[in-house]
Amino acid sequence: MHLNIVLIEPEIPNNTGNIGRLALASGSRLHLVKPFGFEIDDTRLKRAGLDYWQHLSVTYYDSIDDFFLKNKDQKMVFLSSHGKKDHWNLPFEDNLFLVFGKESVGLPKSIIEMNQNRLFKIPLYSKHVRSLNLANAVSIVVYEGLKQLQ
Repeated sequence: MHLNIVLIEPEIPNNTGNIGRLALASGSRLHLVKPFGFEIDDTRLKRAGLDYWQHLSVTYYDSIDDFFLKNKDQKMVFLSSHGKKDHWNLPFEDNLFLVFGKESVGLPKSIIEMNQNRLFKIPLYSKHVRSLNLANAVSIVVYEGLKQLQ
């Protein structure tokens, strides 16, 4: 049993490193879609991922188009603050791809528009918060998925 964590154009190496550690701890696979806002050998990424990175199942893609072409037959859901359905209602299943956008702007508008029926959000209970930190959001969704799959 595993999930796939997809980061579209991640910008912050510490977040990506922490998500890598989370992927390993949860038995998930990590998919990183370029361009990145950092170099993959950035010391901040390695510090956040500690000495776990070499044990991680990670796949790199040159672009969003490359990612969708190589995974066209996979089941995917998309996480965004623009979603109408809460993440608790995600149809979790083994090998599901959980797609997250970059820290500054989230998922591209084209992806949001084309996937309204597969768009989910983590509920926020304060009008003063726009969104959660990406690493925190991924953690919430992945562990909810593991809970539901067990």
